[in-house]
Amino acid sequence: MIIRKLIIGVIILVMLAGVAALLAYPPQYLLRLIAWGGSDAFDWQKFPAHPLQAAATAFSFPTTLDDRVSALFAQLAGVDNWNAFLEKNQTQAFIVIRDGTILYEQYFNGTQRDSIVTSFSVAKSFTSALIGCVIDEGYINNVNDPITDYLPELAMRDPRFENITIHDLLRMSSGFEYKENRLFGLNGDDALTTYYPDQRKLALQNTKIIDSPGKYFLYNKYHPQLLGMIIERTSGRSVTEYLQQKLWDPLGMEFDGSWSIDSKASDFEKMETGVNARAIDFAKFGQLFLDGGLWNGRRLIPQAWVTQSTQPYLPSNYSVYYPADWFSGLPETGYYSYMWWGTALKQGGYDFMAAGDKGQFIYISPRNSLVIIRNGINYGIPFDNWFTLFYRFASEY
Repeated sequence: MIIRKLIIGVIILVMLAGVAALLAYPPQYLLRLIAWGGSDAFDWQKFPAHPLQAAATAFSFPTTLDDRVSALFAQLAGVDNWNAFLEKNQTQAFIVIRDGTILYEQYFNGTQRDSIVTSFSVAKSFTSALIGCVIDEGYINNVNDPITDYLPELAMRDPRFENITIHDLLRMSSGFEYKENRLFGLNGDDALTTYYPDQRKLALQNTKIIDSPGKYFLYNKYHPQLLGMIIERTSGRSVTEYLQQKLWDPLGMEFDGSWSIDSKASDFEKMETGVNARAIDFAKFGQLFLDGGLWNGRRLIPQAWVTQSTQPYLPSNYSVYYPADWFSGLPETGYYSYMWWGTALKQGGYDFMAAGDKGQFIYISPRNSLVIIRNGINYGIPFDNWFTLFYRFASEY
């Protein structure tokens, strides 16, 4: 009898929780959370998207294949066969470019050159680049503008938002609360910023200030959402349209791509993750940043913005500003700049990288004029291990 009553009690609690969830969240959000669970490298097939059209004139890198690339990577990874290593570790695409020439280009696990791969958080580096473009065009004064100049609704909810600047969003140091998971998983910020069908509403109403801006780095997916809203409000275009005009067409992207959106009703780009393209076209974005924003003699992004976005940010309170375990596995000092990861070199200079979940990487090494692309179904090996492999290859090739 006691057990029966306990079972009935649990059933009633579950039913009440279900009713509460239906009242608190849109059904579309709950269905996505239940049906899709965690994100995967094929999220681009699940969400609606804004199309990106291949450029009228495609750019092609020259190719001079070099067997030394796979030999050195195999040596650094401690394996006999680099291609087999990549296949085993769930890689989709791996490309190495030096001085604008392809040295190595291979595809794995059913992927080919024309296969779509996804960006995950590499999209944040695209967002940062587009902020540089709207500043260059005069739509925004500079990164020190308060975000409430462009998103005044935030100040109406909490006047402390007036102290947060675009710079704070780019550095992920706004002082916003961000908890990846909460009780029952429904209201965890990772789930909400991934599956909620109205990301504008979410970013404007669900962001909460818990500390002063600039005190510490906290990886937070509300930041790119707010930046995306600033881009569309200031440019007068959707983020995808602006990307098409400012970068996709001028870079001569060979293939169509897309930017996933939160829902057809909201029609807002998933700023934190959703750029879908071919690996070779992601490589062009990396080459643009290697070349300081210059492409075939045309200035697409100001040199000053490329430098400002990617250079080391090593505050005097480094050990307080960055979480203790974030860069502990790197051979040199790691940092996070304007939505680009980096490592500051002891001998001077720095390498930097756009990075996304499941091991999406655009690694750029100015010291050796290198761009390395890796896309994957999953990491295969830890994030820090990839970062270290790229760093060591750039140091020794």
